[in-house]
Amino acid sequence: LTERLAEKGLQFCIFDPEGDYDGLQGAVPLGDSSAAPSKDQLLQLIGKPDTNVVVNGLALRVDERPDFFAELLPGLGNVRYRTARPHWLIIDEAHHLLPKRREDTRAVLSLELPGTVLITVHPEAISTDALRLVTVVIALGPQAKGVIKTFCKETGLEAPGNIPTPKGDRVLLWRPHTGKKPFTVKAMEPSQSLKRHSRKYAEGQLDEAGSFYFKGPKNAMNLRAHNLIIFAQMAEGIDDKTWMHHLRAGDYSEWFRRQIRDKELARETAMAEKDKALSAEESRKLVLDAVRRRYTAPATAPEK
Repeated sequence: LTERLAEKGLQFCIFDPEGDYDGLQGAVPLGDSSAAPSKDQLLQLIGKPDTNVVVNGLALRVDERPDFFAELLPGLGNVRYRTARPHWLIIDEAHHLLPKRREDTRAVLSLELPGTVLITVHPEAISTDALRLVTVVIALGPQAKGVIKTFCKETGLEAPGNIPTPKGDRVLLWRPHTGKKPFTVKAMEPSQSLKRHSRKYAEGQLDEAGSFYFKGPKNAMNLRAHNLIIFAQMAEGIDDKTWMHHLRAGDYSEWFRRQIRDKELARETAMAEKDKALSAEESRKLVLDAVRRRYTAPATAPEK
């Protein structure tokens, strides 16, 4: 989408709570994992018609994000009222910025949001006031039908019948206020792909349940790694006995699979865990090299 917008000379601003758009071509990053962006910085950049902006909220806790967004939106609204720019707002992880639990969403959304894209995997967690402003629903994957039904349930609309199933590179598109049925369209593949949540897992703050704990064979320690960078630093510093204890128990691949949600990293790590011929030093190097190869490089895939 952003590539098409840039081609047409349309300015966009992306709200990126998880740092997923790090390295996006044609856009200026604002904020990072250690420093949240400011309203003044954003408005200054948006004031330049040829500048697209990615607002990175990774430094903010989840419970801070709705207030952060609420503070920025009025200023952006004023700029759009005066200049019609940015032409598009893209709100990723919209359930973080416009959560259902927030009671003042109607005030935050005092004006309709034309040219706005809400991206989420949890439509049921988005403010109902925000959902009722939606004029087009696009759903993809095996749960596409369920997305349409959830949207209807949350907004009080009657769900359409005979919803088609999108296959291959097609997605489901529905205009809920036209009376027409959903249909499938072919999605254009971007030239640049991004790794979802790579910065969150690499540099962010996983909660206690999602963190990795180095405990050792007798629970003699309790070292918490709340992201992959901290995990790698701790892994280099712990003794061989502790490292091998978790390696032989399959704890590393289990964490990568369940919490980091990286099946390939988990698979590669599991191979090291099962190789009894590897020493602590050798296995440690294999696992940490696999982590750093994926998560300490820029969060972009090579262009095709």
